[in-house]
Amino acid sequence: MILKKITTTVFAVQIISSILFAQNKIGFVQSDRIRTELEEFKEAESQLQLVLRQANMKYQTMAIELDSIRQAFETQRLMSSPEWRKEKESEIASRQTQLQKFQADVAGPEGSVYRMQMQLEMEILQKVKRAVDKIAAVKKIDFIIDGSTSLLYGDPTHDLTDDVLLELRKYSVSDKKKSSNKN
Repeated sequence: MILKKITTTVFAVQIISSILFAQNKIGFVQSDRIRTELEEFKEAESQLQLVLRQANMKYQTMAIELDSIRQAFETQRLMSSPEWRKEKESEIASRQTQLQKFQADVAGPEGSVYRMQMQLEMEILQKVKRAVDKIAAVKKIDFIIDGSTSLLYGDPTHDLTDDVLLELRKYSVSDKKKSSNKN
């Protein structure tokens, strides 16, 4: 904790001293605004929601089937042979394991939904990074800060969010042209 504070302080002092002694240009970008306004983020979110709904429906179906097998087992348990009971208990345990495995494989911390989300976000974030880099080069800006995470105030003249969104929309238009030329 103390090391983190020291590192943060040293970093802040370095930035402030470089700003004071050299005429560095600083800008900021509101990443949360980019996330809400960029169509690709919205499309990725809707794809992810669709996959989640499908997975949830499958999970619910599996849970209902398990419940019906349990209920049937409970109603017939007393009148059944020990072999039948053992077979049904084994089936119930197997279905429970399948349900837990499905849940872990799909919605768990390393499940398919998580991997899909990371892949979709990584592709979009790479485009955002490219756009930020291009804006920094064109406007000769030394530092661009994410204003959504820790910026308490920023002079609106240094806000580069609109520039980044415009650049990203250019990428989107060129990507659409490329895909339509392939068809």
